[in-house]
Amino acid sequence: MGSQFRKSVMVGGIAVMLTALAACGPKSTPPPPPPPSPPPPVVVIPPRPMPPLGAAAGLFVPTMGPDGVRNTINAHISPAQTVWNLRSAYNVAALNCLSPEHAEILSGYKTFLKIQKKGLANANATVDAEFKKKHGAGYIRPREAYMTQVYNFYAYPPTLQNFCDAALVVARESTTVKPAELTAFSTRSLALLDSVFETFFRSYEQYLGDAANWDAKYAPKPASPQPQGALSAPATH
Repeated sequence: MGSQFRKSVMVGGIAVMLTALAACGPKSTPPPPPPPSPPPPVVVIPPRPMPPLGAAAGLFVPTMGPDGVRNTINAHISPAQTVWNLRSAYNVAALNCLSPEHAEILSGYKTFLKIQKKGLANANATVDAEFKKKHGAGYIRPREAYMTQVYNFYAYPPTLQNFCDAALVVARESTTVKPAELTAFSTRSLALLDSVFETFFRSYEQYLGDAANWDAKYAPKPASPQPQGALSAPATH
């Protein structure tokens, strides 16, 4: 019995020792926490496109006709009106292009009026007759209204610098034009001056498209309207 007891004690001691050793062994470590989420990307919003040449927003741009001619005050005008509109544009330049580099415009305009005096008078009379045929006895008012539009067209401040540069080219040629060449000179010169405005109109149309794209991408979206309760119909008696 003593031998049996000693074996039991020995076995029990070994079991206790194994349990103690197991308790002292390496413990399993929990997995590390997941890394923090990266910060959201920074969205850099570019400035909203601005109108070209400092022009106002919401400017009306004349449309392009199906024939490729923009519907300005110079679209589809007669030869006499072309001559007179060139004279009017030249007058605007003489009054407004006053920087030293444009000094030749005023002197050229005075010379042009002297050389082309007869041709300009004929053009003016023809334009009168054309307006009278179209508007009757009251033709003076619509003609004056139209010519006001012509002057305002060429005096538009954002395009004035480029207009003056083009008018300087016209002025330098105008002093050598013979009276018989007045209509041809007016046609090509008016086209040169109008190219300044065509360039501006195209750049403004580009601005409108760019601004619309910016608004679609970056402009705050308007809040959705809250549903309103239905109004009951008044009771009938």
